[in-house]
Amino acid sequence: MRCAAFRNHSTYEKYASRLQNLHALNLNFEFIKIQLKKFLFYWFPIIIYCLIIFIQSSYPSIKTTPELPHIDKMLHFVAYALLGTLFLRAFKTSRIKNNVKLMLILSVLCSSLYGISDEIHQYFVPYRSADLMDILADILGSIMGVYIYQAIAGKISAG
Repeated sequence: MRCAAFRNHSTYEKYASRLQNLHALNLNFEFIKIQLKKFLFYWFPIIIYCLIIFIQSSYPSIKTTPELPHIDKMLHFVAYALLGTLFLRAFKTSRIKNNVKLMLILSVLCSSLYGISDEIHQYFVPYRSADLMDILADILGSIMGVYIYQAIAGKISAG
């Protein structure tokens, strides 16, 4: 009788342990689902947008017209303002979300470094060239996009 009771207790512990493992797996699955949703909503748009910039940079450059001089610089500025905004939006969901200064710096840095790498890429594309003024427009656009996004987000959270 004593052995049977011990055996039943051992069986109970085994099943209880399996149940705990299943519960832990379910919690891990929920965590993975949340992280995947966060990645798809916040980080995947950055990847897609960078891919669009890369593909567009692989084509011959647009010609400036007398009516719109420096249109390419304006496009760089706006494009990288959006990229900086996307980075800041994503960093606001990361582990550094409580360190605003670091988020702002990293957003501008990531966006600007991508702009520099894009200019290097353009250097090797036929009928394209790298331009320091484009890099400047990329950096200034990144700064402005991050600044505007942070200003708007601050007003929304305060109001």
